[in-house]
Amino acid sequence: MSRFLSLTLMLSVAIFGGAWASSYPAQAAAARDSESAAFGLCKRGGAPNCVVDGDTLWYRGSKIRIADIDTPETHQPQCAAEAARGAAATRRLHQLVNAGPFTLQSINRDEDRYGRKLRILTRGGQSLGAVLVAEGLARFYEGGRRSWC
Repeated sequence: MSRFLSLTLMLSVAIFGGAWASSYPAQAAAARDSESAAFGLCKRGGAPNCVVDGDTLWYRGSKIRIADIDTPETHQPQCAAEAARGAAATRRLHQLVNAGPFTLQSINRDEDRYGRKLRILTRGGQSLGAVLVAEGLARFYEGGRRSWC
């Protein structure tokens, strides 16, 4: 990873991932984490609570798009590298949402053009999307589509 990209990633995680944590103590944030379920993988039979891909999940009957990130496509990827990275992001999101209670934070829009609820998932005040970004499995959402190939 280039030095510039590395510094940009660290700064983005500090700003976006830590913005909520700095506004109130981590213990208070963790106490607010009240959402939880046993999540499956949607493409393996589906479930009321399941992970579709690295930035989309079904939770309590609502399809949710994680608003602060973009992950590689798993449905109709443009190249093999995108498919592999998308599968890794999906597995990691599956682990993260099953790791304990989380919070769904609303943003300035309720839904996207596909009818998915737009939410930021946090745990202990930290964005789970920022975790995926820090691990190289996602990028912060900047609008529009960009290639992963």
